[in-house]
Amino acid sequence: MFHRFIVDISPIIFKNCTPCHRAGESGPFELMTYEDVKTNANKIKFVTQTGYMPPWPADVSYTHFIGERTLTNEEKELIKVWVANGTPKGEASKIPLPPVFYIGSALGKPDLVVKFKEPVPLKGNGADHFYVIKLPMHLPKDTFVSYFEFVPSQRKLAHHINGHLINYDPLKKKDTEGGLNHSLDAFKDYKELYGKMNILNDDGSFPVLTPNTVYYLPGYTPPSYPVGIGGFKTNALSTILLQNIHYGPSNNDVLDSSYINVFYGPRPKRPIYETQLGTFGISKIEPDLILLPNKIQTFHTQATLNGDASILSVNPHMHLLGKSFWAFAVQQNGDTIPLIKINKWDFRWQYYYTYQHPVIIKKGTVIHVYGTFDNTDKNPFNPNHPPKVVTQGEGVKSMQTTEEMFQFIFTYLPYQPGDENMDLSKHR
Repeated sequence: MFHRFIVDISPIIFKNCTPCHRAGESGPFELMTYEDVKTNANKIKFVTQTGYMPPWPADVSYTHFIGERTLTNEEKELIKVWVANGTPKGEASKIPLPPVFYIGSALGKPDLVVKFKEPVPLKGNGADHFYVIKLPMHLPKDTFVSYFEFVPSQRKLAHHINGHLINYDPLKKKDTEGGLNHSLDAFKDYKELYGKMNILNDDGSFPVLTPNTVYYLPGYTPPSYPVGIGGFKTNALSTILLQNIHYGPSNNDVLDSSYINVFYGPRPKRPIYETQLGTFGISKIEPDLILLPNKIQTFHTQATLNGDASILSVNPHMHLLGKSFWAFAVQQNGDTIPLIKINKWDFRWQYYYTYQHPVIIKKGTVIHVYGTFDNTDKNPFNPNHPPKVVTQGEGVKSMQTTEEMFQFIFTYLPYQPGDENMDLSKHR
């Protein structure tokens, strides 16, 4: 069969590849035009035939999510045959236009862009770095923000970001400028650190803080929900505090000039809740997360829900020694609800997976999570040669790339009748 770019190949590329392979995104080269695709045709053939690309770690035979980037066997064959036939173009006048993207965001044009006040210096000493960074905001008035999108300028080094929103009472805080804009997270007393960063109220008290409003992991984009679901009240005088921004090790000195896109929205009718099992979570890991050298080990954690919940998104998290991940729920009648299965863990792609419709979990249901870790020399991502004992550490140390984590994070709504019919693909 004769395959041409305009008919057979461009729809596959534009849907599954172009969102990342464009200016400013994570792909190492652009795939916006026929010429781009032709130049990289053999690479595309190899990575699609091997399943390396497009990146979608979740097992689609177990659970489905919005925005799956997977190729069918037929699509893989189309690419293979097209390359073998010399990458025919087809009639030039009928070449489709590539999708239109807003440069600098995976979500579209933001209402506001909040930039680092100054670049953050990262030493090329082969060590992990943990920073606290403030980004003051000056809005025209109090408003509601649907989501904050962290956009890293050093994608290969950005390991994870946990950020909070600080809403200031204008009677207690006159100015958010001044003080340190960033600091290495080496303080035992956060009041001392916040004082030096001009985070505290003018009387020295702590301001109101909304936790976990800004989040990032490799491959992550903020989940977008229908109108009225989630969002944050944001005062005119406010600050984004990146309480913990973790940069992985680098061998070269670099500067990070990341920024945050702010998207306004309506007053939320239903706030979103988030919890996590495992490391720093509500449930114990059994056995203790101690990874022995030259071993492949499986760990388990579980939690019982104390109320009916409508689960919106799930986010598995492990580090470099992760091998596979599996989460499911068992109802009181014994029925099993599949949540997510990742047969081949990939640290570089840690999505917030969002269901088409909320998964309804009744009170008394037990969520089970299993994680398998490979601490052998056969694991190409193992940072230790020879392998050594690895644990989840304590405090900030547990977040280092060379330590481990085992977490199952999920967002949910307290259940209301009809939630099972909500279409989460209808974004704002």
